[in-house]
Amino acid sequence: MPAFDLSMRELERHRPEVQEPPDFDGFWRDTLKEAAQTDVLVSVRPVESGLRLTQTWDVTFRGFAGDPVRAWYSRPAGVGEPLPAVVEYAGYGRGRGLPHERLTWVNAGYAHLLMDNRGQGDQYGNGGATPDPHAFAPGGPGPAARGLLDPRDYHYRRLITDAVRAVAAVRALPGVDASRVAAVGNSQGGGLALAVAGLVPDLAAVLVTAPFLCGIRRALDLTDASPYGEISAYLSVHRGAQEAAYRTLAYMEGVSFARRAAAPAHFGVGLRDTVCPPSGAYAAFNRYGELTGVDPRKEIHAYPYNGHEGGDAVQVRRQLDWLGEVLEPGPVSSPPG
Repeated sequence: MPAFDLSMRELERHRPEVQEPPDFDGFWRDTLKEAAQTDVLVSVRPVESGLRLTQTWDVTFRGFAGDPVRAWYSRPAGVGEPLPAVVEYAGYGRGRGLPHERLTWVNAGYAHLLMDNRGQGDQYGNGGATPDPHAFAPGGPGPAARGLLDPRDYHYRRLITDAVRAVAAVRALPGVDASRVAAVGNSQGGGLALAVAGLVPDLAAVLVTAPFLCGIRRALDLTDASPYGEISAYLSVHRGAQEAAYRTLAYMEGVSFARRAAAPAHFGVGLRDTVCPPSGAYAAFNRYGELTGVDPRKEIHAYPYNGHEGGDAVQVRRQLDWLGEVLEPGPVSSPPG
């Protein structure tokens, strides 16, 4: 795919106005307050993963409306002291998969919580284990359009709330330094991590690559690829629903969350990304922290010839180096025996 979005010079100056609902902050304050009325942890059960250097637990925590949300919690085996933690959010259509799939952050010396995506997990990877009992409002069959006509019913209200509660969950787990928690994700996961950065004021760091839900209205004009394409497809049938959909999406806009975030931030973007156009990532990056009264540490890495995969393993190495400076992970154990 050739470059199709703004030029590099334009991206670096891209600071679009966003149409924020006047009750944006109140909407999320009330949503999160309701979710926080119950204790966050439901169960923490050790599992055998076949990995000698990693310990893993099957975690269930309470997310939106107190619904049970599944996650894998892993940490280096044989390390007793509290560790900084990485909360990771999976991409669109994925679930948490199997406990041995995502080992990068554990091998780097972090405690690691991988959150399941409610109502997802059937498109890629190895599945999920968290249903969405509230997926009944009008909208398309895919998560991006579920409940699209009302922000109170929209899928991402629930998923973002789950993501915030995942931070509370990891802080309640044994062996975690609650003052050093980072949110990490690519694509949908990047959009969730950015939302968490805007909603959790004491987050220690956020790392996002190719974030979904950033610059949403522009993205709908630029791409028909899923997940944005699912929204467009719904509106192509329900021709009078555009304004209601735009109103709902305004509550989920990643640029609005970025404006409210203060944690150190690391971004990555492929300039040929037709799934999550790069102008969305730059809009969030360029306006990151502007409402906080501080000047948060932030950096962005662009990959001119990459698409939605961004910098792939090169970007991951940059993330590891950067987060090591910010959080200083704990020691990694020697092999048992």
